[in-house]
Amino acid sequence: MITFIRNIGIVIWRIWFYFLVLFPILIFFPILLLLTTSEKLYPQFFWFARNFWARPILYGMGFFPKFKQEEEIVQGKSYMLVANHTSMTDIMLMLLASKNPFVFVGKKELVKIPVFGFFYKRTCILVDRGSMASRKAVYDSAQKRLNQGMSICIFPEGKVPEEDVVLDEFKDGAFRLAIEHQIPVVPMTFVDNKKRLSYTFFSGSPGRMRVTIHKFLSTEGLKVEDKREISKTVRDIILTELTAHGSL
Repeated sequence: MITFIRNIGIVIWRIWFYFLVLFPILIFFPILLLLTTSEKLYPQFFWFARNFWARPILYGMGFFPKFKQEEEIVQGKSYMLVANHTSMTDIMLMLLASKNPFVFVGKKELVKIPVFGFFYKRTCILVDRGSMASRKAVYDSAQKRLNQGMSICIFPEGKVPEEDVVLDEFKDGAFRLAIEHQIPVVPMTFVDNKKRLSYTFFSGSPGRMRVTIHKFLSTEGLKVEDKREISKTVRDIILTELTAHGSL
C-alpha cells in the first residue's frame, strides 16, 4: 500500500514536471517566437530560456542547484561545455551553469516533442548520428556560432546510458570541435541528476543538484589527432568526481 501511494505521488510529480516544461513556452510563445526569428537575437533568447524556463522548472520541482567552480567562465569568451548525461534536467541545469550564451548540439529526434521541439529546432545545432553529411554540417554550424561569440555544449556520451551505467564511453566530436576551433574544454560533473529525475519513471525525488565545474582544459597547440587523449582526460575527471560522491 505504501509503495502504491508513493508511486501515485511520483506520477503526479512527474506530470508536474512536464507542465513546468510546457507552461512557460506556451505563456511566452509570442516573445520566444520573436527571439528565434534571427540568430542575432539568440543571446536574448538564451537569457530568457535560462531565467524564465530552466530556473522555474528546477526550483518548481524542488531541485536546488549548488555549483562548485574550480575555474570561472569568463564573460564573452567561447568554450566547449561538456557534462555527463543522465536526466531530462541536464539541459536546464546546463543553462544555469553558464551565464555565457551557448548553443546545444543535440540529436534531431527531439524536434518531435510537441511545443518544445519547435524551439529546439530553431535554436540548437541538430545532428543525425547516422548521417555523415549531418555530422559535417554540425562543424559548419558550430563554426558560425563560435564566430558570433557563442559557446557550444555537447553531452559527449551521445545518448543517455542505461540506468546501471555510471558514465558511458565518450564520442570524440566535442573534442575535435574544441581542438579545431582552439577553444577551452569545460568539464562539468552533474552529481545528483540521475538520483533527482532519471529516465526510470517511478523514481526521483526533490533535493540538491550538485555541479562541479572543473578546471578548464586548454586545446591551444593541440591537433585533431589529440582528440581521443583529451576525451579520455575529461572522462576520467568526471568519473573520478562521480566516484568521490558515491555514484558507483
